[in-house]
Amino acid sequence: MSYKDQRGTSVAWLIPLKAIDADARAIHLGDVAELSLQPGQREFVGDPLRMMLAGLEDASQFPFSIEANGAVVGVLTLQCGAARLAGWEDDDSAWLLRGFAIDAASQGQGIGRSAAAAAVEEARKLTAWLDGGQGGVVLSVNERNPAGRAAYARAGFVDRGRYLGGSSGPQRTMFRAFA
Repeated sequence: MSYKDQRGTSVAWLIPLKAIDADARAIHLGDVAELSLQPGQREFVGDPLRMMLAGLEDASQFPFSIEANGAVVGVLTLQCGAARLAGWEDDDSAWLLRGFAIDAASQGQGIGRSAAAAAVEEARKLTAWLDGGQGGVVLSVNERNPAGRAAYARAGFVDRGRYLGGSSGPQRTMFRAFA
């Protein structure tokens, strides 16, 4: 799935790691292992490779690599049945967007915004495919990450309040409903 910016140019592609063959998956995971995060970013999102490997083993998680300009530049995971981890009122009415990271060299180019918007579209498709009944995507973003909050807002996510359950300090719960 790609997301097109306002000019119609593809900015980010989401590659579903569970849906590609083993050889392609190995190549993507090798590229994920090479991602470089900004100082302090690992505190918020963890290790990208470990997240992708864990997502491949968990039936409730759908890990994606993010491509831009022909290269893997990030990762994200959509998870069903876990929305409370982002401060949502229940686990099942929304997909959880977690482990979202963009390589340090690719930040500031709109890729994160594009990938977040594409993730919402992927979650909508997964809801239809799995007959899940979710109404959108929820995430939590650390209050000490104003750039992340701004990128999610540009991708159509709305701040739904403060969440104190995160392991790295106060979070903001953000939600985007399916169109």
